[in-house]
Amino acid sequence: MQNLILGIESSCDDTSAAIIKDDVILSNVIAGQDVHRNFGGVVPELASRAHQQNIIPVIHAAIQKANIGKNQLSAVACTQGPGLLGSLLVGTSFAKAFSLGLNIPLIDVDHLQAHILSHFIRNADRTNPVPTFPFLCLTVSGGHTQFVLIRDYFDMEVIGQTIDDAAGEAFDKSAKIMGLPYPGGPVIDKLAKLGDPTRFTFSKPNIPGLDFSFSGLKTSILYFLRDELKANPDFIENNKNDLCASIQATIVDMLISKLAMALEVTKGLHPRGNLPDVAIAGGVSANSGLRKALEDARDNFGWNIFIPPIQYSTDNAAMIAIAGYFKFLKGDFGSQSATPYARAGNRST
Repeated sequence: MQNLILGIESSCDDTSAAIIKDDVILSNVIAGQDVHRNFGGVVPELASRAHQQNIIPVIHAAIQKANIGKNQLSAVACTQGPGLLGSLLVGTSFAKAFSLGLNIPLIDVDHLQAHILSHFIRNADRTNPVPTFPFLCLTVSGGHTQFVLIRDYFDMEVIGQTIDDAAGEAFDKSAKIMGLPYPGGPVIDKLAKLGDPTRFTFSKPNIPGLDFSFSGLKTSILYFLRDELKANPDFIENNKNDLCASIQATIVDMLISKLAMALEVTKGLHPRGNLPDVAIAGGVSANSGLRKALEDARDNFGWNIFIPPIQYSTDNAAMIAIAGYFKFLKGDFGSQSATPYARAGNRST
C-alpha cells in the first residue's frame, strides 16, 4: 500500500505545501512574500497574515498538481518549529483542522531535522543516491549553523554550532550594510560571481573545536566599510562585486575549514571507508560559492558529498513531507494539543 503524505511548511515567510507518495515527491508548491522587501527583513506580523492568505490556495494547488483527491491522503505533516510563532500557528492550526476533518494522523515535524532528511527525497525511478548512515551534515541557514551527526532518520546529535550569529545572517547583514536589497544572501551570491574573492580580507574568529562565530566577521566588515567610506563615499558602489566576492569567500572558507575538522573528528565512522558521507542542508546550501567549494573538496580530497537540489535547499514543504513519511512509518503521530515552538530545544507536546 502506498502512503500519501501532505506536508505543510510555514516557519518563516514562505507558505509551502507538498504531496509525497512514499519517498517520491508528487508536488511541491511555494508562495513567497514580497512585502518584506520594503522593510529589509521579515516582519513577523505581516508574515503570519500572508500565510493566512496563501495557505488554502497553496495546499489546493499541491493536491491538484499531485493529481490526487484529499480523501486519498494517509496523513498530514506540518512544521512545529523552530520558527516564527505567528507563522507556525497558521500552518499547525490548518494541519490540525485538516487532520480532524479527514480523520487522518497529524505528524509534527522539526524544521531542522526536515532540512537534513530532504536528502532522502527520491526521484521517480529512485536512482538518485542518498547518504549512508552514519553521516555528517552541515546545516547552515539564516538562523542556524551547526554540525549534526546523523546515525538514523531521527537519531541526530549536534556536535558543533555557532555561539552567536548564523552564516546566513552574516550574509544578510553584510548585504544590508552595503545597501543591497533584501534578501541579501542571494544578492551577494549573484554579485560575487562577477568579483575578485581575493581583493579584500576580513578577520576570521579563532573559535576552538567545531563551534562557529560570525558576529566578529560582521563587525570587521562594518568597520572596514565605515573607514573606506570616509575616504571615498562611492567606495561600496565602485567595489560592490569584489566586496561581495570577498565576503562570500570568507564565510565559505570558515565553513569548509570547520568541516575539515569535523571530518577528522568523525573519521572511521562510515562503514564504506575512513570518512563519513557529508551532506549540507539549509538555505545557505543554495549558495553557489559553498557548492563549488564542496565540489572542489570532493575532487581534491575524496569527500563523498551530498548537495540537495536547489528546490529542497531553501524552506519548502517537500522536506516536511519526507520527514512526515518516515515518522508515519514509525507510527510517531502528533497530538491536537501540541503547540509550536520558536527555538530549537524548546519543543512542547
